[in-house]
Formats: sequence, C-alpha cells, structure tokens
Amino acid sequence: MFRKVLAAIDSSPAGRKVFEDALEVAHLHGAQLLILHVLTYEDDNYLANPTPAPGDFYALIGETAFERYLELRETVQKESLDKLSTLVEEARAAGVEANHVQYAGSPEHAICKVAKEWNADLIVLGRRGRSGLSELFLGSVSNHVVHHAPCAVLVLQQLAAVSSAQTEASP
Repeated sequence: MFRKVLAAIDSSPAGRKVFEDALEVAHLHGAQLLILHVLTYEDDNYLANPTPAPGDFYALIGETAFERYLELRETVQKESLDKLSTLVEEARAAGVEANHVQYAGSPEHAICKVAKEWNADLIVLGRRGRSGLSELFLGSVSNHVVHHAPCAVLVLQQLAAVSSAQTEASP
C-alpha cells in the first residue's frame, strides 16, 4: 500500500498527465501527494544563461545583463510555484493531502533525493521517449530514477506520444 506518492512533473503538457495519474493513485490509497517540479535548462521558459541587454558589450559579465537575468529567472520560478500551488489546491479539493516542492538543476538527482528525504513509497513520472543517441547525449531522467530510486517507480510510457500530439494540435 502506498502512503506517500511523489509526482515528478515537468512543464510539458505531459506533466499534467503525470499529476492526474499520481493524484488518482494517492486518492485510491489514501496517500499523501508531494508534487515536485525541477527547473532545468530543458524547460521552455527556464533561463540557462543571462541574455545581454541593449548596450551591454560584455554580455556574460555585464551588470545590466546579470540583473535582467536574475529578474527573469525569478519570474519563471514564481510562475512555476503558482502552477504548483494550483495543483495542490486541486488535489486537496479531490480529498488528497498534498504539498509541493521546487528545485533547480538536475531532475534525476532531485527526484531521487526528494523521494529519499520524504520517505516516498512511490514515484510517478513520465518518459519522453528518447532513445539512441538522443538518450546517450541528453540522458534519461526516468532511466536514472528507475535505477537509483529508494522506492517503487511508476513510469508513464505513453507520455511521449501525448506530448507530441498536443504540441501538433496547438496553433
């Protein structure tokens, strides 16, 4: 029986499906739900490097560029936290005790770390469907988590197709 379910979501449309499935499992088992989002350079809105402002000749060391970068990064982090808060409210409305946490950096390591620290019984996450060279160079979060998690892992395989279908349907 699962008492603590960790939903590892990302900012893709498939992240919603991970949340919904984790919520369903938590509801069925009367478990707590912790929703985790890791800000990473692969996210659409995440800022990996400062962008130069007009008139900043030394983009990587310019004070204006760095201040602008910090402001934009703070905005992205706040928007993500707002989304997480909305998901927590949705889970609570469904009768599930829920909370959220957000990290920046390596998703595979953050997921395993949070699962261990929180004593999760189950991790629910999606799979992007990378294979071959793409998986070799970019890595596979789900593969790492399956091999290093301190608990059971539910990998939602169909999410690569869901994400690409929703992207194609978008205007």
